[in-house]
Amino acid sequence: MQFDQTREPLSRVAKGALALEVVLAIGALGGGLVLMLAPRGEILPLPLSALAGSPFDTYFVPGLILFGVLGLGPLVAARMAWLRHPLAPVAAFVVGAGLLIWVAVEVAIIGYSNEPPLQAIYGILGVAIVLVAIRWLLDVGLPQLHRNTATHV
Repeated sequence: MQFDQTREPLSRVAKGALALEVVLAIGALGGGLVLMLAPRGEILPLPLSALAGSPFDTYFVPGLILFGVLGLGPLVAARMAWLRHPLAPVAAFVVGAGLLIWVAVEVAIIGYSNEPPLQAIYGILGVAIVLVAIRWLLDVGLPQLHRNTATHV
């Protein structure tokens, strides 16, 4: 996957998005891995009773989602930014919005907890990513999708 071979320096906004995406990825990969390895709260002291009313009996599936969507997804978005892909600002917005949805669903299912305040921290991170992505989109505009205009005989 190659894009801008001139390698113009990344803008401050693009660097900010990339950094925030990497921070999210590190936390989500670690958290998701721990939840998958110890789905009954053996490593992280999470009571299974917190999952009451959710579709989950253990933390394995939430850990898998956390690892895959909020861990690997931001790494893909960060790589897109690094490669100057025209959809990188959109990817950053999707990552931030996805994180905000994750936090909102988590709070709706298990309630708010500030011991430790991870929901608040990741909620703030999600807002930061969305705001940086919006600034980036305002700077560069929406990417144009080109259609093949050749006629077929």
